[in-house]
Amino acid sequence: MTELIPHVVHERDVAVESWDGIVAWRTLLSADRTPSSGMTIGIAEIAPGSSEIGALHHHADHEAYYFIAGHGQVHLDGVERAVEPGSVVFVPGGTTHFVRNTGTDHLKFLYVFAVDQFSDVVYHFPDREDR
Repeated sequence: MTELIPHVVHERDVAVESWDGIVAWRTLLSADRTPSSGMTIGIAEIAPGSSEIGALHHHADHEAYYFIAGHGQVHLDGVERAVEPGSVVFVPGGTTHFVRNTGTDHLKFLYVFAVDQFSDVVYHFPDREDR
């Protein structure tokens, strides 16, 4: 185990990852990348027009979002709710969810998992698993 030490991570210094052109993210804290444990934190962005229902997923771990920029909808077990800068969303483990950009600007949000590292989260995509 890596020694845990206080440290600072700058978003600009972290590589961008992406999935199917739908969402791009930077994992800022993750035990496999930083001297941390117990939580994984990152920044995600969804471009206008890139969201799709195929992003619908669930995982066993709780997740939280804090919206920084843009406007969108978060789908939580079949119910859509509007989000905007300053919105906080709690997604209990097992909840089927996805985020959709409904605006004309990038939708940007912080995500947090109570897991040591991002790879600990096992994603399930019901719409894609049936194909």
